[in-house]
Amino acid sequence: MQSLDRKSILDRLRNLQADVRATLRAHMKSQSASVWSRTVRDGDGDTIFGIDAAVETTLLEHCKEWGRTQHFVLLAEGLEPEGITFGKPGLGAPPFRLLVDPIDGTRGLMFDKRSAWSLAGAAPDRGSATRLEDIEVAVMTELPTTRQHTSDVLWAARGGGAHGERHDLGTGAGAGLKIVPSRATTLRHGFATVASFFPGGKELIARVEEAILARALGPWNPQKAEVYADQYISSGGQLAEMALGRDRFVLDVRPLVHRALGVRSSLACRPYDIVTWPIAAEAGCVVRDPFGEALQAPLDTTTNVAFAAYANDKLADVMIPIVREEVRRHLGA
Repeated sequence: MQSLDRKSILDRLRNLQADVRATLRAHMKSQSASVWSRTVRDGDGDTIFGIDAAVETTLLEHCKEWGRTQHFVLLAEGLEPEGITFGKPGLGAPPFRLLVDPIDGTRGLMFDKRSAWSLAGAAPDRGSATRLEDIEVAVMTELPTTRQHTSDVLWAARGGGAHGERHDLGTGAGAGLKIVPSRATTLRHGFATVASFFPGGKELIARVEEAILARALGPWNPQKAEVYADQYISSGGQLAEMALGRDRFVLDVRPLVHRALGVRSSLACRPYDIVTWPIAAEAGCVVRDPFGEALQAPLDTTTNVAFAAYANDKLADVMIPIVREEVRRHLGA
């Protein structure tokens, strides 16, 4: 199979996300928070709010234009599960599947509380057999609150390292952004988070978290705050924090917890939430499933994904056996 036209895809995705950011920013400045946070669609998948709907048109218009010269399939949160095909077979460079989350972190942004991220990743088109691990190109753009005047953009093509820019939204100027994960080999005095965003399984998640930290740090010292949690409701945002050196460890086992509780179908991290994992990996982070294996999820919008991310390989070597054993012990996975 031929390699993708990575440069063309990177350029297109960066332009797309810049327009998503501009559209969203204009919408947020001209409307009240009650408009941003209204429920537009509430079906079997995640809830789509007014702030999400504001950027769908931008996404589809870009893809329609792109489809004049390139054949690809778009999969995105809020669209049909089978995706939308653009362009005719054989048109342009090798075909690909494009997985997009226009806004990852809607709930924090719609209350003007914290940045969200626009996420996108492209993989060679292997039909329904295309996997999350097949992604060759990934781009993510920060969607800031109305109080911010800068926005970070991170991107990577497989084997080419991770790159970034910081954009001044007032002047339009961009400056290089170093992507340097933490080199710490311990969690002590750093941010380490086990995701527990919503009701459902919080007690069991807390047991897993306490067990992991006890093995990683030793007995609890009630006189010290030795490790910190950041419940950032954006899986892409969590990986950005790690790639930029702010976090050291993130674990999301919600699908495994829900299964252990007898819940067959639940809302948790989906492939589009973690589609930009190659950026963190190209920066030097380690992104795996909770058992230390490669991510195996299909490139779709419905599968729940459990993942673990570590700031560097040395920290991963220490933590992966601990995480694997405690997840198995508490969740029977």
